[in-house]
Amino acid sequence: VLRYQVGDVATMAGQLGHLLSVMALPAVSLGVIPFSVPRHRIWPQETFSIFDENTVEIELLTARVMVTAPGEIEQYENAFLRLADLAVYGDAARKLIRTALASIE
Repeated sequence: VLRYQVGDVATMAGQLGHLLSVMALPAVSLGVIPFSVPRHRIWPQETFSIFDENTVEIELLTARVMVTAPGEIEQYENAFLRLADLAVYGDAARKLIRTALASIE
């Protein structure tokens, strides 16, 4: 979340600046979901990371859950694809990050 302050101004500026830097790397595809996107389309209550086709890690308030069942992994892959479809990339993503950066400086 670009505008949720998780540290002081210097920390936030550093984090947003880092996002702008890594966007230039050839192996990185960084998408930003605009704040204006309706949340009812798909918005998981927990964060998750897809490591590979065999493992999904879900972060909860007090624990991590490792998912290895193929049917459950498929649901997270589908959720990821739906979220990716909502995101903007490239110049549009850079603009959102720069706008967030300008608002905290």
